[in-house]
Amino acid sequence: MAEYIGFLAAFLTTASFVPQAVKILRTRQTDGISLIMYAMFTVGVAVWLAYGIMLASPSIIAANFVTFCLASTILMLKAKAVFAPPQSIAQGATAATSAPIA
Repeated sequence: MAEYIGFLAAFLTTASFVPQAVKILRTRQTDGISLIMYAMFTVGVAVWLAYGIMLASPSIIAANFVTFCLASTILMLKAKAVFAPPQSIAQGATAATSAPIA
């Protein structure tokens, strides 16, 4: 019975995370999330996954494996956005410094 309750909890907590993950994957917009928070969250989920493996608990393993996959994908997108070089000026636009001032 306890494992069924664990699977219910695992399903609900993992499923609640999916809409946010889908939105971020579709839009590639990560401006509203914290890099530090997502890094800590992803490491925490990895530790829960290790704990589930140590206990041989299918519900803990399943929930944290799925959540780890989603969270690490979002973490990579956020890190890419934070550490990427600045975007160049859009095509068709001219930069104020494109010509020397006489």
